Amino acid sequence: VQLQASGGGLVQAGGSLRLSCAASGRTLSTYVMGWFRQAPGKEREFVAAISRSGGSTYYADSVKGRLTISRDNAKNTLYLQMNSLKPEDTAIYYCSASRKSWANAIVILTTTPVYDYWGQGTLVTVSS
Repeated sequence: VQLQASGGGLVQAGGSLRLSCAASGRTLSTYVMGWFRQAPGKEREFVAAISRSGGSTYYADSVKGRLTISRDNAKNTLYLQMNSLKPEDTAIYYCSASRKSWANAIVILTTTPVYDYWGQGTLVTVSS
């Protein structure tokens, strides 16, 4: 599957953005999906994950209550709604697809090695 992330940009602190990740090549419903981010000089970190059906989600503590992951399998698209943005949210955001089952321990789905496919990333910059 090929993943194409979009929707990044420059926003003031407290603002909102909606990231999208369009999939092609295979149906999105085949995969558990995740969002990760990488700030300058830092390692890539987990943001959120969503089950194949969209019925289950999991978030990093740092984004709970502010960022919302969702998917539309009919449109083959993954989303990340970002509200109440903070300067520390500044990073390149990557969407990813995993063939792992949601039934695995959730901690596994927060790690990069279990994701098989990655988008190219979209830059989010939050100014103070």
